Amino acid sequence: MLSLTEKSKRPVLAIMRPKRYLKDSVELAKDMGFEPLAVPMIELEGMKDEFFDGFVERVMAGKSDYVIFTSANGIDFTLDKIPADEHEKFIAALNSTKVIAIGPTTCKALDDMGINVLGMPGVYSSEGLVEYLCSDVKGKVIDTARSFYGSTLLIDGLKSCGAEIHETNVYTLTKPDGQEQAEFIRKVLAGEVDVFAFTSSMMVRNFFEHATDQVTKSDVIGIMNKSVVAAIGEPTAQTIESYGVRVSVTPGKFTFEEILKKVMDTLN
Repeated sequence: MLSLTEKSKRPVLAIMRPKRYLKDSVELAKDMGFEPLAVPMIELEGMKDEFFDGFVERVMAGKSDYVIFTSANGIDFTLDKIPADEHEKFIAALNSTKVIAIGPTTCKALDDMGINVLGMPGVYSSEGLVEYLCSDVKGKVIDTARSFYGSTLLIDGLKSCGAEIHETNVYTLTKPDGQEQAEFIRKVLAGEVDVFAFTSSMMVRNFFEHATDQVTKSDVIGIMNKSVVAAIGEPTAQTIESYGVRVSVTPGKFTFEEILKKVMDTLN
């Protein structure tokens, strides 16, 4: 944990989010009193699986009772696969269903596109979505467009509630590999990072793959256990801990801003 002397300066925060989020994340971190060190350790890549056309057809035909988006990326990568001149028609069709967002960031992204959101769970997670919807979805048709690495808890949970659920994967996660990642790791190994903020399990795995290209796993663990390590939610925390690293911070609400608030509370 940081010493009192170290707490007197702006703590250096490792931000490893996808490139599309870095600018806003850096600005937020600076506003909250951090010195950000930002390098993507995970990237997003669009994909189209064999279930996508069926998803679009059900929405357009009014056969979907609910459509769930678990990230702003889900709607972005969905619209990327639909011809631009069909976007308005697709959004109008979505607005004839019950659209559910996993949390406020996703809700705002949908709202900005003119998509009406029926609601979102109190806990921004797959488990929260299942708890929020379970009593209302028996016999209902539910569609979700999300990451290839999305948690199975959402699908299995809603099936157990009696829903007919269809999943399409509209994007996947990849590992960036370049000079900036190598330089970032060198700074980590030099002890220049005070706080690590992890927002997905794959980010954790990619970080360790990069780090262990330069030193042993035990060296990485030793450095991280002298720092504040934050996880966006329990699955990410479990992944971090599986490497032997202590998680200091897990926010009650699963957003990047909440991570930073909770870290600052811990440091102060």
